[in-house]
Amino acid sequence: MQELVKRKCKPCEGGVPAYTEAQARAELKGLKGWALENDRLVKLYPFGNYHQTMAFVNALAWVSHREDHHPDLEVGYNKVRVLYWTHAVGGLSENDFICAAKCDALFEL
Repeated sequence: MQELVKRKCKPCEGGVPAYTEAQARAELKGLKGWALENDRLVKLYPFGNYHQTMAFVNALAWVSHREDHHPDLEVGYNKVRVLYWTHAVGGLSENDFICAAKCDALFEL
């Protein structure tokens, strides 16, 4: 994960293939608690209360802006479900795994 956290997302306008399932599963080994669902990278983060949940969402929004790669978020009182995929390639790319690692690093703060 440390290697992924240090990387920076690259602009993606399509024209490159999405990761194959084998590539995605290989990258997934470097992440803890993430799963592949319908060609998306998904993880549920638990929190103690709404304030912590929203603080995480806002911090993740800032990280996403800096990386110019944005997840879908499903936000509840004490949980956030994060979904990454690269729209431009119609599946997963390196950017998704970079951002997933940064998301985990943020959660550990």
